[in-house]
Amino acid sequence: MGDQTSGAAASSNVLNKAKPYLAIISLQFGYAGMYILSTICMKHGMSNFILATYRHVVATIVIAPFAFFLERKIRPKMTLPILLRIVILGFLEPVLDQNLYYLGMKFTTATYSSAFVNMLPAVTFIMAMIFRLEKINLKKIQSVAKLAGTAITVGGAMVMTLYKGPIIDFVKSGGATHHGTTTESAGQHWVSGTVALLGSIVGWSSFFILQSFTLKKYPAELSLTAWICFMGTVQDAGLSFIMVRDLSAWKIGFDSRLLAASYSGIVCSGIAYYVQGIVSRTRGPVFVTAFSPLCMIITAALGAFVLNEKVHLGSILGAIIIVAGLYTVVWGKSKDVKTPELEEKSNGLQELPITDNGRSMNVVDGAANTVNVPDLKNTFSTRGT
Repeated sequence: MGDQTSGAAASSNVLNKAKPYLAIISLQFGYAGMYILSTICMKHGMSNFILATYRHVVATIVIAPFAFFLERKIRPKMTLPILLRIVILGFLEPVLDQNLYYLGMKFTTATYSSAFVNMLPAVTFIMAMIFRLEKINLKKIQSVAKLAGTAITVGGAMVMTLYKGPIIDFVKSGGATHHGTTTESAGQHWVSGTVALLGSIVGWSSFFILQSFTLKKYPAELSLTAWICFMGTVQDAGLSFIMVRDLSAWKIGFDSRLLAASYSGIVCSGIAYYVQGIVSRTRGPVFVTAFSPLCMIITAALGAFVLNEKVHLGSILGAIIIVAGLYTVVWGKSKDVKTPELEEKSNGLQELPITDNGRSMNVVDGAANTVNVPDLKNTFSTRGT
């Protein structure tokens, strides 16, 4: 009976440790599907501004009811500083990041734009160090691993971007016409697309950092997600009416536009903001972004099969390097995680209940020093010296 109990406890412990990894890896598959669907609908003429607006309309409608009912007892009071942070969060990710990313993806390709996201962990890591969310001590192996892994990841992204090499044909198909259109568009606007993608990465990294700070003041993930989606909807709608004057562009039917807006709104805004918020509170924003290189690999594979995008040898080599860097960063982050017991011991704080038993006692404190405690009538705690 005891063995069964200990086995169940061990399995539960392993599952709890694996949850953050499984959650973030699952999101990468969700993002890969969004990149493919968004590319398809924008190639059919949908505005990236309108797509971003519809995306957050769907996300707000889906998430708001859950937030209202499930967190009504734990939701903190809304204050002006928190509201201002939410407005900024709604601008950084739903407006700045997504519109620039969609624009960059329209001017390049789904595979190239997803490869550019590999810069996200490096930019987030640098910003986290600036805002002291990440502590670096070059005397510790985990800090060296995080720095080295970040550099390796950026190197892999550079290989993918700068070196093409021969084409690797995974699928023989007759999609040359579609690919030719993509290549022509990418050739005309490649530089503009790259600049837009870089701005997108900076906005996304800033979102993760500010979200981490906001959750400390407003620890209600679902409610914060609903507020961000709502603010993103309002700001996106205003920007869309300025950038797109043709009202017929807002028409949407049962086609790829509706599918892309619904999928990206539910999976990549609603669910993603919520899951990222939870994981960010426990593991930090660097851990959340460390897995983004996996999305590039998944998108490249889907792009070859669905969009008939050509996969070059440089993409495969870059993917291998990126995975190596990813695992190095994750290993370093895993060594940073401390249990509450270890943190308490490291602080030298121990609660020692001293009860009156009619005589004095000898107590060993946190620094292994013997302290003589006289006969007392109350219970107190002592701090290790």
